[in-house]
Amino acid sequence: MSHKIDRLDVSDPGNSSVAVVVMGVAGCGKSSVARAIADALDGMLIEGDAFHPQENIRKMRQGISLTDLDRAAWLTSLNQALHGAIAAGRLPILACSALKQCYRDVLENGIRSVAMVFLRLPESVAAARVSSRTDHYMPATLVASQFTDLEPPQAGRNVIDIDATLPLPEVVMQFESWWRRRQ
Repeated sequence: MSHKIDRLDVSDPGNSSVAVVVMGVAGCGKSSVARAIADALDGMLIEGDAFHPQENIRKMRQGISLTDLDRAAWLTSLNQALHGAIAAGRLPILACSALKQCYRDVLENGIRSVAMVFLRLPESVAAARVSSRTDHYMPATLVASQFTDLEPPQAGRNVIDIDATLPLPEVVMQFESWWRRRQ
């Protein structure tokens, strides 16, 4: 089921420098939700996992949690990707864990308005979802560390908290309703 949201005119100076970050722990559905939102908004999907350096991927495959230092260059490259999409006149939709506020600060650096879509779900559900994946380097053993690091974003005009156990169409409908209200 596809939902079409009115496209944001990112060429309008009043709407320039806008981005959407779909965030949460492993297994919350960031990639699926970000893809659906990018389709609905005719945005540019940026898959955060694709930007991890090989050393980070190696560590995660070995069940080693990433440190803030491990994530620093990755987050900077994601911020650059957001700026690149904006410069190209596109609305970037980033799928990224963005677990801590300091990570979100790096992502938001130099961008006028970043809409945060926080996908919330219980640790047991995240662990079950990650355990069932066969095509990802993130092992279920690292799910607990993600919950340890998680600093949920503060509620506000640019943050929506959505129950990630809902079906994808419902998640997209909640986003759509919120997106229209904040315009």
